[in-house]
Formats: sequence, C-alpha cells, structure tokens
Amino acid sequence: MTTPNIKLNVIGCGRVGQTLAALLHQQARVQVQDLHSRSFSSAEQAAQFVGAGKPVAALQPMRPADVWLLSVPDAQVGAVAQALADAQGAKLAGAIVFHNSGFLSAAVLKPLQALGCHAASAHPVLNFASPDTGVRQFAGTPCGLEGDADALAWLHTMLTAIGGRCFEIASADKPLYHAAAVFSSNFTVVLQGIAQDAWRSAGVPLELMRPLTEALLTSTVDNVLSMGPAKALTGPAARGDKAVVQAQGAIVQQWNAPAGEAYALLSQLAAELKQRA
Repeated sequence: MTTPNIKLNVIGCGRVGQTLAALLHQQARVQVQDLHSRSFSSAEQAAQFVGAGKPVAALQPMRPADVWLLSVPDAQVGAVAQALADAQGAKLAGAIVFHNSGFLSAAVLKPLQALGCHAASAHPVLNFASPDTGVRQFAGTPCGLEGDADALAWLHTMLTAIGGRCFEIASADKPLYHAAAVFSSNFTVVLQGIAQDAWRSAGVPLELMRPLTEALLTSTVDNVLSMGPAKALTGPAARGDKAVVQAQGAIVQQWNAPAGEAYALLSQLAAELKQRA
C-alpha cells in the first residue's frame, strides 16, 4: 500500500478524533502523524487504536502537517486554536484546520485563519459511544460541513471516501442544526432514562426492561422513518385525550417534578404536532 502524502495531526484524542483518524488511516487517505491530548496516556491509547501516529506531549514539538484536526470539547476549541497558533506560528500557513463541533462555526478558528490556514467545521451526525462503535457505524453517516471553500472541498472528498454523506450548512444556522441533533439523539437517551426509572418505580420486573425498551424503540423508529413524526405519533396527547394527559401528568409530577414538567411540555408539543398533520 502506498503511503499517503497528506499528513494529519490530531489534537484531542477522544472518541470522535480516534474514529476519524482510524478511518482515514484504514482507507489510506492520510498519514496520521502526531497525536496530542490533555492526557499523554490518551494520546498513547489513540495511537494504539488508530494503528498509526506518534503521541506528543505538547503542541510546540508537533511536526508540520497538511491537515490539523481539533477534536476537543466545544468550550475548548477557541482556546486550543489560539494555543496552536502561538505554538506553531507561521509553520501553519496553508494548512487545513477543522473541528468537530456541531454548534460552533469555523469562525472560532480565527487565530489560525490569521496565519493563513483554511478553516472549517465537520460534524458527523452519529452517536459516538466509543471509537469501536464509531468505526463500525460510520458508513452512511451524514456529515454537516461549514467553512472555507478549500477546506470544504478536502473534507467533502475525504469524508465521502470513508463512508460519510456530506452536506453544507450556513454558519449562522449551525446552532439550530445542532439543537436538532440534540433533540433527535441526546434527548431520546434522556427520555429512555426517565422511562426506565418510571417502570422500575411502577414495579416492572427488571428482566422485562430491555424487551419493553426494545419493542417500543424499534417500532417507533420504524414508524417515524416510514411515515414521518406526525403520522407515527400515538398516545393520549395525539388522541386529544386531555383528561388522561392531565391526570397522568399530575402523577408524574408527584413522582418526579422535572419529569412532570417535561411530560406537560412534551404533551403540548405532541398535540400541536398532531394538529399540524
């Protein structure tokens, strides 16, 4: 196999960073070069998982690269961009730098753009429970792209090559776009946690928790995908049974006040969704 000419450095060796680096390495799209993380042991683990790359303890010793991935939490992207600019300086000119935040735009990489970098954001819409699952499930994953034209062109080519389905988002629309992903994935998990707590409190046997969850989730997902949310919606709010909604909501409020508030708001949104249909 020919060694790729494109050198990739990764800052932030969490689940998303490891997944993308591993896939790009496996598909021989880049040469994974230096890996840096807040914890050196995390960089070492990433090198082992990816099967390539040298763990580096600081930003300054990292070697020049064609592409830099900043796969760090949202709150750290701006600070890491500034730290990288301070550590590498003019050596970064012409490089592509991108982050994985679904909320932040490429503008957060302004310190690097000032040095001549091409900046972008690439947000794979996938539940990265672990690097292993990320690699296995990535094929077909939608990837929201935003940023400079040169960076976007490279990301579109590379992410498509490893199985992504790329689309572009306007910078101003990223917060709402990401909120949609939170509703679709993160809040679904929260609601499952509430449901299981309620089943336990209601005395449902533990051995039935998984079958209950699996049956409802599977049928719900199938129906939403085939019919759309409005037609797939069932339950007392969708039927317009206000008496049941109010009585049941009062019981939930007594059991768990925050869950009761969520029940009332979601019941209202369910009724509005059904009316729009």
